[in-house]
Amino acid sequence: MGWIVVLGIIAVVAFWAVGAYNRLIGLRNRFRNAFAQIDVQLKRRYDLIPNLVETAKAYMKHERETLENVIKARNTAVSANAAASADPGSASAIHGLVAAEGALSGALSRLFALVEAYPDLKANQNMMQLTEELTGTENKISFARQAFNDAVMSYNTASQQFPTNAIAGMFSFAPAELLQSTESDQERRPVKVEF
Repeated sequence: MGWIVVLGIIAVVAFWAVGAYNRLIGLRNRFRNAFAQIDVQLKRRYDLIPNLVETAKAYMKHERETLENVIKARNTAVSANAAASADPGSASAIHGLVAAEGALSGALSRLFALVEAYPDLKANQNMMQLTEELTGTENKISFARQAFNDAVMSYNTASQQFPTNAIAGMFSFAPAELLQSTESDQERRPVKVEF
């Protein structure tokens, strides 16, 4: 009779362990899928940037360095995105992507600031369309980033809670990294208006 109780306890623990393991697998797959959605939008963004630079090049002949910096930052971001896509749970890959995306956003901001000085370029139909598509893509990236961070938070919470953390530790479920904002502290400060 005692051995039936022991077998029952072993069976309950085994079912719980299998359930915990499968839940962690499901949560890990969910955050990887969420990153794949970011990847789709980032690739769209990367595809739009050369067209934007080509359009601007015709009007901004004296701003060659700015245009080259945008392309250089884009290429760095493409490489960082490839590394993060290969392992979206890697903290170093995510940090690299965040840094590269921050540099790309900065380069694009400088480009758009210069575009303001060229009214003909600003009024160019192709430039307006590309800018609109890029803005829409940025919004989609933002939503996809939020979904990724939500999925990572669920995964990290489940893998760190007791007693599931025992299963996570036994099967090497490492914590995943959140995608942080690419804005610098300076950009986050409120705008100071003086009259």
